[in-house]
Amino acid sequence: MKALALMHVAPGCVEGREIEVADPRAGQVVVQTELSAISPGTESMIFRGDFPSGVALDETIPALSRQGWSYPLHYGYALVGRVVRGGSSAEERWVGQRVFLFHPHQDHVLADTADCWPVPDGVLSQAAALLPNMESALNFVMDAAPLVGERLLVTGQGVVGLLTTAILAAFPLARLAAVDPVAARRQWSVVLGADTVAESVPKLPRELSGEDDFDGVVEVSGNLGALNDAMARTVFDGRIVVASWYARSGPALDLSGAFHRRRIRLISSQVSTLAPGLTGRWTKARRLALAWDWIRRIGPERLVTHSLPAARCQEAFELAAEPSAGALQVLLTYS
Repeated sequence: MKALALMHVAPGCVEGREIEVADPRAGQVVVQTELSAISPGTESMIFRGDFPSGVALDETIPALSRQGWSYPLHYGYALVGRVVRGGSSAEERWVGQRVFLFHPHQDHVLADTADCWPVPDGVLSQAAALLPNMESALNFVMDAAPLVGERLLVTGQGVVGLLTTAILAAFPLARLAAVDPVAARRQWSVVLGADTVAESVPKLPRELSGEDDFDGVVEVSGNLGALNDAMARTVFDGRIVVASWYARSGPALDLSGAFHRRRIRLISSQVSTLAPGLTGRWTKARRLALAWDWIRRIGPERLVTHSLPAARCQEAFELAAEPSAGALQVLLTYS
């Protein structure tokens, strides 16, 4: 069977290419794609050719673990479609089922049933495509471990940052602040529950009480400068969850001054694994089930600003990679 796959063929260049997809075997199904989501962070970095060298694509996603960093590169991890064919009679119950796949952009996909996540009834496909974003936001909040009455800051209000803000807004915090240089994103921060917003950390207003520094920060901007600024506003023994992938270019990390004198803790956070302290009680399946619950609660489909057909993939990736273009979340559609 032939399928259309979207490939990164050079920095700043993506195109559709025809590939061969094998017939399904027992335990496998063919999924006809309805839509897929472009990751505004990691995938935009890949589109620009600015991803850190020496980092594996993602060993936890089978479709990515088989690839290396060479062109043409088939990337992506948020695809929603319907099962149209099974490999044996045992898979007939899957036919017609709407599913989510951690898979690169492609119009027809051969998948193991173990890798198919049924989309719950009542969840829009546009929202289901943001399942990885919601799971990431939950992972960051779990690693931040907020306490009652704390002052928290989220730096970066792309889709994942906004979802992180929305989850933290449900906690009984003393203060929740958010920063992003894009005004439209700051407006969404307020809608989703932030108390204070600013275009950068230095421009956050100081509180008259003197309690103007933060107990915890979730840094999801992708800008090392924001991490440096966050350390300057973090309290003694405060913690910063470093949730971003950083490009190869950019400012140097400043670990002098506040970082040492305040004993600030930098916590690495990556959604492909669970924090070791949680693995006795939590599994990826449990976290994904929680992500579906929060999708129902927040309705992340309202963060989708652009939906373009896969044939316009170059335009779609250019939109997603340029914050000033006004795109928040870009989806690709397949007819």
